[in-house]
Amino acid sequence: MDINGSNQTRLTTSWNVDESPCWSPDGGRIAFASGRRGSNKVIYMMDADGSNQAKLTDNKYEDTDPSWSPDGGKIAFSSFRDGNWEICVIDADGSNLINLTDNPAEDKHPSWSPDGGRIAFSSLRDGNREIYVMDADGSNLIRLTRIVESD
Repeated sequence: MDINGSNQTRLTTSWNVDESPCWSPDGGRIAFASGRRGSNKVIYMMDADGSNQAKLTDNKYEDTDPSWSPDGGKIAFSSFRDGNWEICVIDADGSNLINLTDNPAEDKHPSWSPDGGRIAFSSLRDGNREIYVMDADGSNLIRLTRIVESD
């Protein structure tokens, strides 16, 4: 749609949920999560006009929250692959999946730094939902927030 909300165009026609859209840095593609054909939600990609829709991740797992790297070469996402929410990364063509986090607590909602060197995400690993950042390869984890309980 236009910035003022006019000229809305439907890009998907799935009977199930299509959610969490994320524009590619060049504006030519959109990554999104969808539970098509009654499957788990997985990551899809399409051209900005809705054409060339392609599934990038496997229906055996629940995947959501796609986030493009600034160079458009990778997509980070939340995945329930090991029975727990983790942060994973794939190449933009769906190849080379890497699980970046491995913690018994929920890790979700990845977001790339502008230079592509780090990924921020939310986690319950300290008992509260906090924001963490790590290098794009999963190393050098740092907690950025700390919930302080008041009297």
